[in-house]
Amino acid sequence: MELAWYALLGLFFATYLVLGGYDYGVGLLLARGATPEARRAALNAVGPFFLGNEVWLVAAVGILFGAFPTLEGELLSGCYPAVLGALAGVVLVTAGVQLRSRPQSAAARAGWDRVVVAGSVLAALGWGALLGALLQGVPPSGDGHAAGVGHLLTPFVAAAALALLALVAVHGATFLTLRLPAADLPSVARLARGLVPVALTAVAAATVLGLLSDRVRAAVARPAVAVLLPLALVAALLVARAALRRGRAGLAFAATSVALALPVPLVGAALWPRVLVSTTDPAAARQLTDAAVLTVADAAASGPTLTLLGWLALPLVPALLGFQAMCWWVFRGRTDGRAPVYW
Repeated sequence: MELAWYALLGLFFATYLVLGGYDYGVGLLLARGATPEARRAALNAVGPFFLGNEVWLVAAVGILFGAFPTLEGELLSGCYPAVLGALAGVVLVTAGVQLRSRPQSAAARAGWDRVVVAGSVLAALGWGALLGALLQGVPPSGDGHAAGVGHLLTPFVAAAALALLALVAVHGATFLTLRLPAADLPSVARLARGLVPVALTAVAAATVLGLLSDRVRAAVARPAVAVLLPLALVAALLVARAALRRGRAGLAFAATSVALALPVPLVGAALWPRVLVSTTDPAAARQLTDAAVLTVADAAASGPTLTLLGWLALPLVPALLGFQAMCWWVFRGRTDGRAPVYW
């Protein structure tokens, strides 16, 4: 039962990163000096989706609170700057997109655009830092619980955050190749292709720093899975770049979606059966029975609670999937009414 809920938590969070990722990616691209008309067109492309995309985050947080209350407490205690930064970014993006559409001056709309950019940066960096902290481990405080912020200021966590920021930027630009009018396709596809080497460099830097980190090597229970993560990311990015070069926007978007979804299941698999390592002692972290290692079974709620939550969640997953499918079907194609080349 714990494994099923752990997988469901990973599914919801990975789906949120894929769907919310292109929201934040488009938000990041507002900073590239485009004209007001180009910024408005980019936000119109993502407009029908971004509120629905955040529902997956709400669902993931609900599963975390209900099915894994111990993990929720340790994450908020040990990674609260990353979590709060990410959630602040989500709020800023939502507020900026909503408020810039009200009748107001061009200067005011430009100000809200800057709010969207700042929120997108915060959200991407925050979720990237959280994933990096999970792989690195969170040191305990005097009472044995995860605490402090110094562990988030390591080179590996910073590199992981920047890598996710770069992946989000590529994903957002690739999304625009699906949605913007065909006349804008060459410029936005060129931008997306140019961002791929940046993302590859960021992934390579995070990989090297992870291999050099004693804490990362100690926290990871399955090194082979951890090594698979950067290899899979590189492969997905190369596929996306090749597809963009051939004008296959759908294939490129599928590849960048895979790149944003993969970190969640692969981080979970690399740590399994651990979910959080709360120790600064690499030797102790290698012992799964150590009190500072929180396993999935220990973090989960009781069996009756998980069963009750299962009955409550049973209609939730198909409802979310159905809503997402309907949203994409209704707003399929480009904003000028033309259909993109998918494959």
